[in-house]
Amino acid sequence: MKVTYFGHSAFRLEFGSSVVLIDPFFTGNPLFPGTVEAASAGATHVLLTHGHADHVGDAVAICKATGAKLVTNYDLAMFLARQGISNMDPMNSGGETDQGEFTVAMTIAFHSSAEIDANGVSQSLGHPTGLVISPKDAAEPVVYHAGDTAVFSDMALIDEFYRPKVAILPVGDRFTMGPKHAAVAVKRFLPSVQTAIPCHFGTFGLLLPDASGFVAAMEGAKAKVVVPPLGTPFSV
Repeated sequence: MKVTYFGHSAFRLEFGSSVVLIDPFFTGNPLFPGTVEAASAGATHVLLTHGHADHVGDAVAICKATGAKLVTNYDLAMFLARQGISNMDPMNSGGETDQGEFTVAMTIAFHSSAEIDANGVSQSLGHPTGLVISPKDAAEPVVYHAGDTAVFSDMALIDEFYRPKVAILPVGDRFTMGPKHAAVAVKRFLPSVQTAIPCHFGTFGLLLPDASGFVAAMEGAKAKVVVPPLGTPFSV
């Protein structure tokens, strides 16, 4: 599997004929390298963890331009349908959907998920979630993208059910787990993980500027840490 990181929580996964974008926050992302067109070229699916603007990002424009299928929680899917997305597969926490070459399972996450409009009115966009992407080709790794979340002990059930080999975890603190809690998530609750990829850091001043604290907290862990380069594909 080829993975490309675009800053914040935005990733591109490529395996088989599938090109999966997760939380494609490109426009307005100060870390985003390149162009939206290049980052989304050939996209077959867009997966969203929750409804905050720094995760929904360019999802509507990408789905319209590429025909990629949107996979997200039902409430958020219906909200984005009103913006012109028609190719979608809504789901919710605890469920699993078949996307052809892979399945998507939606897990719980501890965060928030709402849109505040120009009048200051908040609209619920469903519960925040994590995502488990399970390729049907056994040679490809199962990937757990935790979304925006605190650490929680039921991550152990995610490991038991899906045996993820790759975990993408927020480490920026304040709005999500910080480095020490993210390390506990991997060491204590996700023993199947072989590669831990930190994200959601350095984008804005309120977040930790880098992933060095997570690297330090993972000292002695079985899983290796890959601090992802911006815009440069790497293999897992």
